[in-house]
Amino acid sequence: MKIATKFIHAGSEPDPSTGAIMTPIYQTSTYVQASPGNHKGYEYARSQNPTRKALEDAYAIIENAKHGLAFSSGVAATDTVLKLLQPGDEVIAASDMYGGTYRLFSKVYEKFGIKFIYVDMNNVDNIKAVITTNTKLIWAETPTNPLMNIVDVKAVSEIAKAHKIILCVDNTFASPYLQNPLDLGADIVMHSATKYLGGHSDVVQGALMMNDDKLREQLYFIQKSCGAVPGPQDCFLVLRGIKTLHVRMQRHCENGIKIAHYLRNHLKVDKVFWCGFEDHPGYAVASKQMRGFGGMMSFELKDKNMEATMKVLSSTHLFSLAESLGGVESLINHPASMTHASIPREERIKNGLNDGLIRLSVGIEDADDLIEDLKNAIG
Repeated sequence: MKIATKFIHAGSEPDPSTGAIMTPIYQTSTYVQASPGNHKGYEYARSQNPTRKALEDAYAIIENAKHGLAFSSGVAATDTVLKLLQPGDEVIAASDMYGGTYRLFSKVYEKFGIKFIYVDMNNVDNIKAVITTNTKLIWAETPTNPLMNIVDVKAVSEIAKAHKIILCVDNTFASPYLQNPLDLGADIVMHSATKYLGGHSDVVQGALMMNDDKLREQLYFIQKSCGAVPGPQDCFLVLRGIKTLHVRMQRHCENGIKIAHYLRNHLKVDKVFWCGFEDHPGYAVASKQMRGFGGMMSFELKDKNMEATMKVLSSTHLFSLAESLGGVESLINHPASMTHASIPREERIKNGLNDGLIRLSVGIEDADDLIEDLKNAIG
């Protein structure tokens, strides 16, 4: 089945009672049983819900996975993976990852005896160098947030398998339209479905996809026991969003190309971080493991005075100053004070995330209008 057809039909079956083509919103907390234990597969909505099941089936299909699980947020999905670990276990993570993930690792799980080692994953030898007998999880993002670094998922998966380590890949920036980490050897894929999967900035949700039956049972047990599940209305919204993922991503990619090259040629712009440039260090790997380069990018001005950066951030009209990404509308963001503020400044600077970095989530508006908006803001 071709990818566009897959996204439209994933998880969708006509409602057996009415023939409704869209999955109904089963807004219920419990289910009537004919006798104790005699039910139709549904007992209590924290454990199962038909709308959520349809979405979880869709999650599996769009990531070429056997299993999918839905969560109340991307962080909740990440939290569930970490609950596979025991005190004394070690996690290798990218040094330039999403600030919310770093906060969860450093502020919550470190105090429970989990050790986190942060490395530059552009070079897989950096991962090999810190593996110990206690290493149980490798956490990767690709492209990374917000510096757009690329991790070679296949190469990392080979290292992980050789040492019997779980590899989880945050695929939020790429979406299943551009990249499928399970096909490259990852064990778990994580999405903040709030972003491209939902696509309309109206829902918060997370997802995990995997192939291993035992791993699915472990993660489902945690999902059910800890209760970070989405409601049926949110599941309905993401099901709806997935149906247009392919056409939205096509436009995100088309606009991303135009915006990235416009910024690179701008006399007042110093650096542009976008993995579609042929001189990007990860371009060869990105070209191999991705179907396109997406609409996420960051840039820095030549004028390092923070007043210049703040002027740009406050002067756009089509690019709305806001956290998050992946919606149909374009967003502009200041990672140092917004999405990555939880990372100590010294760590941010060391990893290349400077105070003047500006992140763009390029939407699906007309690219010429977006360029004009940036032109007026940058000057």
